[in-house]
Amino acid sequence: MIPTVMLNLFQALIGFSGGLAVGGGFVAFITLLGIIPRLVQLSKTDRYVRVYSASVVFGLFAGSYLTFTDIYMNQTFLALALWGIFHGMFNGMLAASLTEVLNVFPILFKRIGLNNYLIVLLMALVFGKVFGSLFQWTIFVKY
Repeated sequence: MIPTVMLNLFQALIGFSGGLAVGGGFVAFITLLGIIPRLVQLSKTDRYVRVYSASVVFGLFAGSYLTFTDIYMNQTFLALALWGIFHGMFNGMLAASLTEVLNVFPILFKRIGLNNYLIVLLMALVFGKVFGSLFQWTIFVKY
């Protein structure tokens, strides 16, 4: 029979290894597509590259920690609305940068004849993600 401490250490090692594999894949995906450098280039915020990097790392650690713990945070409606806006901004910017990098929407809109409305449709997608996340965090998350 394996002692409980050894079993817990083995489970921690497996969890850490899996996290490294998934995290490595995520970083490879982001790096391969050049999402963050393109975001920095479009927003003309070259001096904040370290802040972008630290934000991604901190967000991944905080998200992983909150996912695997049973922490309950009693939040006000305003705090959840702010949290939802940040989630929506992240999702919208990620979706916009993915489409920018992959040229999915520009090619599609050119083929169906909506090339003049590309910016309007991309902003609609971004704002839709923002409001969708805001709706999720204010309606479905109990505060």
